[in-house]
Amino acid sequence: MSDIILFDGVCNMCTGSVQFIIKRDAKQTFLFSSLQSEVGQELLRKHNVPKQIDSLVLIKANGRVFYKSSAALRIAGQLKGGWKLFAIFLVVPPFVRNPFYQIIAGNRYKWFGKKAECMLPTTEQKERFLD
Repeated sequence: MSDIILFDGVCNMCTGSVQFIIKRDAKQTFLFSSLQSEVGQELLRKHNVPKQIDSLVLIKANGRVFYKSSAALRIAGQLKGGWKLFAIFLVVPPFVRNPFYQIIAGNRYKWFGKKAECMLPTTEQKERFLD
């Protein structure tokens, strides 16, 4: 069983982040689904994700769910290279980390743009996407 990353499929920054993760996920630890898809919506309901979470969700294979900076840092901790070092920031309490995350997430469309439709994975990537 793999960890699942739910992401905003119309956000340019989010889809760029998915491509970034795929390139550095040497063990193919992660599967992906957009928040807007039927699969994404079902996973949000199944794991009781709060409605206000609209940018990044990590669902671990063991069923634990992480949002915002906790999700981003746990994902970084599983990537190859120096990205693992970002996981050290998990020692900082979420109430300190999340405001910084929220500034970026809250401005993601303004700063990075938005697509009319969710991204389509390449043929090589299709097996990593749930929808």
